Amino acid sequence: MGLPDLFSDSHRQPAACIVRIDGRELNDLYPALSEVKVETSRQHFAEATLTFDTHRLEDGVWTVQDDERLLPWRKVTIEADFGGPGPQEVMSGYVKSVRAGYPQDHGSAQVTVTCQDHSLLLDRQHVNHRWGHDAPISDGQIVREIAGLRHVGLQGEPASGQQVRDLLQNTTDIRFLRRRAQANGYELIFHQGRLYFGEMRLSGQPQPTILVYAGQDTNCIRFDIDNDGHKPDRVAFQVAAEAGSESSTVEVEPDLPLLGTESADSTGAALDPFVWRPQRQGVDDEQQMRAIAQRMVNEQSFKIKVTGELDGTMYANVLRVAETVDVDGVGERYSGTYYVDAVTHKFDANGYAMSFTLLRNAYGASTRGISNPLQRYS
Repeated sequence: MGLPDLFSDSHRQPAACIVRIDGRELNDLYPALSEVKVETSRQHFAEATLTFDTHRLEDGVWTVQDDERLLPWRKVTIEADFGGPGPQEVMSGYVKSVRAGYPQDHGSAQVTVTCQDHSLLLDRQHVNHRWGHDAPISDGQIVREIAGLRHVGLQGEPASGQQVRDLLQNTTDIRFLRRRAQANGYELIFHQGRLYFGEMRLSGQPQPTILVYAGQDTNCIRFDIDNDGHKPDRVAFQVAAEAGSESSTVEVEPDLPLLGTESADSTGAALDPFVWRPQRQGVDDEQQMRAIAQRMVNEQSFKIKVTGELDGTMYANVLRVAETVDVDGVGERYSGTYYVDAVTHKFDANGYAMSFTLLRNAYGASTRGISNPLQRYS
């Protein structure tokens, strides 16, 4: 049994799923499409899994796996349609693999199509190259050069990052760029086929508000908070001594904007400073070590972690990673703005749901949402 209410043109409702291969919608295969799952994360590439029910026709042809559109390296776009002015992209990229299963019960045969975002284009060739061999080059220049070579679009101007000299790339482009993003504390995100390389976007316009216990307006099915105080407030590293002097210790504090009115750190707890001293990880350059320490302490500053689930129809938007979102209805301390760390989108017979992970480095209720949803809707 397929999902005509979710995938059929004639029955399409808000929070429906649209799948396009090479720009053409898979209308005729929607009845066989039982589930679409898309996993997005700040830390990894976006990956989609399309699960089809399949059966054999009288002439021996199978309805799904013999379809010429379902082949590796076909362009794929997955969107959510909320009945508004236009669908919103969940993920775009390429078909990575096609797996067909033939169980003893032929009525249970399925085809699983796995797709990956445009980072897949940068993972095809092992590159051995020295960057900045003749003259120093910035990470931003490296990103532009690789993107142009691989015909990948950019979201704005890449952040400049560090100036590097004689830096060896001995891996694929995407693995190398992810390492450079980590070395700078940057995000590396693909959206609509374009690459973003830069700082965390904590100051932009938040996405539509997640509403908890808001009566008929509630769009959040589950919201679980973990406020972990056992995370360092600072990160320290040793600076190598110059001739005739002793080595010194440098402590780095978070430099991210606060997503609230009061920091979630422990500096006000009348305790000894909470400082983490990680190993140098084989890095001798002070600039690189400082950047690594800054990335570490920024990530550790997100003391508040939330996992939850959204009703896609009620939320009526695609929740995107590496952007902010407002939350309302969980009290004065925990309501406010969060950073979206990961989202898993799932379309099936039950509708559209989004499981999410949010991060926060501060307390303080949002002033943009409803102040007391329980009172308003009681």
